[in-house]
Amino acid sequence: MAQVSFDELLDAGVHFGHLRRKWNPNMAPYIFMERNGIHIIDLYKTQAKLEEAQNAIKQIAKSGRRILFVATKKQAKSLVSELVQKVNMPYVTERWPGGMLTNFATIRKAIRKMTNIDKMASTNSWTNLSKREKLQITRERAKLEKNLGSIADMSRLPAALFIVDINNEKIAVAEARKLNIPIFAMVDTNTDPTLVDFAIPANDDASKSIFLIVNSIVQAIGEGLNERKLAKEKQDIIDEAEENDEDVDIKSKSEAIVNAEEDADKSAEKGADKSVDSKPKRKRKPISKNN
Repeated sequence: MAQVSFDELLDAGVHFGHLRRKWNPNMAPYIFMERNGIHIIDLYKTQAKLEEAQNAIKQIAKSGRRILFVATKKQAKSLVSELVQKVNMPYVTERWPGGMLTNFATIRKAIRKMTNIDKMASTNSWTNLSKREKLQITRERAKLEKNLGSIADMSRLPAALFIVDINNEKIAVAEARKLNIPIFAMVDTNTDPTLVDFAIPANDDASKSIFLIVNSIVQAIGEGLNERKLAKEKQDIIDEAEENDEDVDIKSKSEAIVNAEEDADKSAEKGADKSVDSKPKRKRKPISKNN
């Protein structure tokens, strides 16, 4: 797994925090110093926390579970959607739908409604609708696609969340904590890292910083998926080899049984012939002539 170097973090501006008056005291362990009223994040700790998060999220992806990315900030929307689509993971870059995790059944109903509209558009009933009805349904479909299109293939609750700015996604954090879903997040100097399970201290406002952190997480997920694919292929080869071995064993056993039966038949025939040959012949009495 490719590790992010200190120089890359420095060039991306990951070390820039917020003004001192906006800081959260819980971020004190991750702050290196203060300069011109701005807190500077300790990049060595960022590097260590990022590596820890990469290893954990890689194992989740390797197990075949889904990770939901949440980034509704303007500077993170396009970056996150482009990167996450590479590993085919669900993401939310528009408004967070309230109750998306705690009321997941209702969200699934809305997604099914979207698929039903798509099915109806390809049937004859669509042509029988008026122009006004078609326009209303099309607008509703576009609205659902905008808010829920990126999670349409998420059939169950995600195994983990990755959040870019937890201050901006308070509802998502609260729902995940209520359901005990692990949270991976970029935490700036104005956030509370104790709210998440895997905190990555980093600048969550600069697009370069967001791209670097999210890209490293996506790469870790990609490696986990590749390892899962290779392990599955290896297991399929092993299963196929075992099936072939079983077939060979069955064939060899059946041939051995047939050979044993043939040998038994031959030995039985030989024994029968030998018994016939060894049976004493009855001697005929000589006929005496009467004088």
